[in-house]
Amino acid sequence: MRTIVFVNIFLCLIGLSFCGAAQQDSINRLPNWAFGGFVRPKSTINPVISPKATSLFYDSLLGKNIGWESNDTFNPAAVVINGKVVLLYRAEDKSGIGIGFRTSRLGYAESSDGLHFQRSKTPVLYPANDSQKQYEWPGGCEDPRLAVTSNGTYVVFYTQWNRDVPRLGVATSKDLKHWTKHGPIFEDAYNGKFLNIPHKSASIVTQLVNNKQVIAKIKGKYWMYWGELHVYAAISTNLVDWQPLLNADGTLKELMSPRKGYFDSELTECGPPAILTSKGIVLLYNGKNKSGVDGDRRFNENSYCAGQALFQNDDPTAFITRLDVPFLRPRETFEKSGQYVNGTVFIEGMAYFHHKWFLYYGCADSRVAVAVYNPAKLALPDPIY
Repeated sequence: MRTIVFVNIFLCLIGLSFCGAAQQDSINRLPNWAFGGFVRPKSTINPVISPKATSLFYDSLLGKNIGWESNDTFNPAAVVINGKVVLLYRAEDKSGIGIGFRTSRLGYAESSDGLHFQRSKTPVLYPANDSQKQYEWPGGCEDPRLAVTSNGTYVVFYTQWNRDVPRLGVATSKDLKHWTKHGPIFEDAYNGKFLNIPHKSASIVTQLVNNKQVIAKIKGKYWMYWGELHVYAAISTNLVDWQPLLNADGTLKELMSPRKGYFDSELTECGPPAILTSKGIVLLYNGKNKSGVDGDRRFNENSYCAGQALFQNDDPTAFITRLDVPFLRPRETFEKSGQYVNGTVFIEGMAYFHHKWFLYYGCADSRVAVAVYNPAKLALPDPIY
């Protein structure tokens, strides 16, 4: 009997040892250049924005009232104005079936604490009978990224979707409600060479100045990262007209690409505005996991998770490193149910507010949620498993 007891104790200790090792292996730790971990608030906060069937908007192109945010609300941009966080979020109506076949408009929401939002009843940026109709109708205005200059000019980069070719458009504002559209950002570059080539997802480089996140200049120019499959770069002197960076043979210069066997094996799509720091330029991006043997089997096939990459601060084209596992991945029910059931945390908006970083993201292409990084109270990122 004594022998059996000792054997049982020994086996239990071995089991505990293995359990501890498995638990240790699941811990995700960030390098000192990365942002995070980002912590989701208590469950009663998220999602912070969900579809709303009662919001009506008179669409002059259709000549009738439509439920402009009745089907889905997701993929938000974020910025701070007058002591409040403002989100511009993508809202879809019920005009079609499936992702990309409805009309998208950008809604406006503001918050005094970054967690509870009041929404405008009508969208603030949308397709209309204007100079951009050929690029924005009938698909609409999608997936914004938002930043502000040091003199208070707000700049939004968004996808103009006419259901033929997606293009990056740009608009400017002083109050985030009244916008001037300037059209496709590559319209004039290289005699329009890239105007009709699909392009989306712009992450302009910003920096903290006196505790305010503003658009930065590097060697006298504005810089952005952009791209869905690969990460590219572009430069500008006026924030409206942008010039993609090219190789000697005239092809787009790829700065970062998908990796076989990792969470970003299918896509490396640029997220919220990049941030210039003392350690380099940090680009937060969205990685899509490829199905099959080329993907990372630790994460769902075709899921979108959030990664970070580091570029040289005096040369934004010089890639240094990136995370091998995501810092944010689909875990909550609302991040895995909706239009995109494989799971999506699609990051597009991040605001520096009350000395914390508030990260806003689309959940399964259906809702908006928030996670918060407090540099004064460090936390771990999402676990690996």
